[in-house]
Amino acid sequence: MRTVKYTSRFKRDAAFAGVDVNKSSCVLASALVGNERCEHSRHLDHLVLEAGRPLPSFEEDIADQAGAHYIFETIKSPLRNATGELVGVVTTSLDVTARKRTEAALRQAQKMEAVGNVAGGMAHDFNNLLSVAIGNLDLIVPMVAADPELSELVGEVLGAMLRGADLTQRLLAFGRRQPLQPVPLHVNDLVSGMVRLLARVLGETIQTSLDLACDVWPVAADPAQLEASIANLATNARDAMPKGGALHIATANCHVDAEQATLQPDLRPGDYVMIEVTDSGAGMTPEVMSQIFEPFFTTKTVGKGTGLGLSMVFGFAKQSGGHISVHSEPRGGSTFRLLLPRAPAAMPAPAPVPVPVPASPAPSRGETVLVVEDNTALRRLVARLLAELGYHVLEADGVRSALAVLETTQVDLLFTDIVMSGDMDGFELARQSRSRWPGIKVLLTSGFAEAGGTGRGDDHDASVAMLRKPYRKEQLAQALRDALDGLSGDRSD
Repeated sequence: MRTVKYTSRFKRDAAFAGVDVNKSSCVLASALVGNERCEHSRHLDHLVLEAGRPLPSFEEDIADQAGAHYIFETIKSPLRNATGELVGVVTTSLDVTARKRTEAALRQAQKMEAVGNVAGGMAHDFNNLLSVAIGNLDLIVPMVAADPELSELVGEVLGAMLRGADLTQRLLAFGRRQPLQPVPLHVNDLVSGMVRLLARVLGETIQTSLDLACDVWPVAADPAQLEASIANLATNARDAMPKGGALHIATANCHVDAEQATLQPDLRPGDYVMIEVTDSGAGMTPEVMSQIFEPFFTTKTVGKGTGLGLSMVFGFAKQSGGHISVHSEPRGGSTFRLLLPRAPAAMPAPAPVPVPVPASPAPSRGETVLVVEDNTALRRLVARLLAELGYHVLEADGVRSALAVLETTQVDLLFTDIVMSGDMDGFELARQSRSRWPGIKVLLTSGFAEAGGTGRGDDHDASVAMLRKPYRKEQLAQALRDALDGLSGDRSD
């Protein structure tokens, strides 16, 4: 931070609006912004002299000769001699550029956090609605199998519901509530392996080039989500170059020190790997850049995009402990910089790849399943699906009613939603049930798509299986069978 101070002196017989300000008083101002600001400064000096008291402090956006902008907080005060006579004006300007940038970054981070919380909550509610729709459609499919026209109609509706589930997954990604499986991986290998895929996505009119630095550190990230993020950035670049252009992807090691981190309140000092994606497209205005990562914001025409691609990348970066930024100018292309934290030296090995869900439902053995769900339509649907699979089904609309059922009836498996009304959630129900009836099996489900989606799952036993909403009939059947057979895991939608 720098403070600039200079003095304007004048002659009593001045001719400039009653005051003749010495031109030398504007030397500093002219060096910063040119003659226009010098004239403005003289006018303010005149106001100070006329009033005989300081002006309220004000901010100035100043550009130097190189075009760099600075923000100064300026105070103008009257200068008096020993006898109290006005002899000039003292101008003090404090460089507050760094503070203003930090405040702006903090406001943006707070806004994105608030939007993320709303988006995650919306995604949870939509997942419950989609679960009801998808589950009932799965029941209808065999009923209309003999009618080709009805089968086609049902299939189209089911496809639309599944696309809706994909959109809610992107909202969960933005809200940092998606499940991640971070592993040590080398971004150069991942980017190189994606080149052929990107070529098909971008088309023949866009030339792709790589600049992958040697000895790039391994990062701690989910490879599937990182691939999806790079693909989203590439697709966004393609849409910015409708007539063709160039896409450049670079990687490099990057260290963020404490001073740099202060400019981004959600970025911590440390070692990162940078993945930089640059296009030669139309570029963006500052107004567009300020909203580019918000969900459903898009500059594309109606029907050409959901506005969730970049928000998913934003959520993935934040949830991974990294950061994403963008630099762009109208007609000057855009550059996105994705920072991912360097993998710690002692990081666990990658988790095993989940076994694909079989095409036919896993058979039941007549076990008793208690379904706990406060959404009546969804609870009835699940009960019907389980009955069709051959299970004996009991229902409860909350934790207390579920505990009452468990007091009087032997239950083989507790299938409970995590987020429920009342003072206890599915985690607490699972804990109490396993404590009082050690032989009971538990399968959790959530529209938040992660064990900690409620913010109360830090003590959740990782050995308890999780089924993410919305799910298909076959996925429900397999998850139940795995839980009953003692195979824990996380089933994706």
